[in-house]
Amino acid sequence: MSKRRVLIVDDDVNLSRLSGMILENSGQYEVMIVNESVRALPAALQFRPDVMLLDVDMPGKSGGDLAREAAMDSQLRDIPVLFLTGLVTHKEAGDSSLESGGMKFLAKPVEPALLLATIDGLAPPVIMA
Repeated sequence: MSKRRVLIVDDDVNLSRLSGMILENSGQYEVMIVNESVRALPAALQFRPDVMLLDVDMPGKSGGDLAREAAMDSQLRDIPVLFLTGLVTHKEAGDSSLESGGMKFLAKPVEPALLLATIDGLAPPVIMA
């Protein structure tokens, strides 16, 4: 069975590893982690993710910058983006993802069940040939 691919871009090494482990341990996802935002789009072009999980606040390029640049690239524009942020609390986010401007946001540190449910809703199902 093919796994759906998730590119995680976060300058926090520990949180990106935790998110990656949550997704990989589900058995449904293959994960690539990039901890430097300037390497994110070249990695996305090479990895071809089904979803990009982007930290909002990073040195170099923010998650918003990366999402805008991806939207202008013909090979990346259709990849759904989910933002992770420490700028909202779990209390503010509640039991689901926040949505602003058509983009989904999850509060850090992310709850495993919520991360999986949100990614499941964004990642297209793998079609077996």
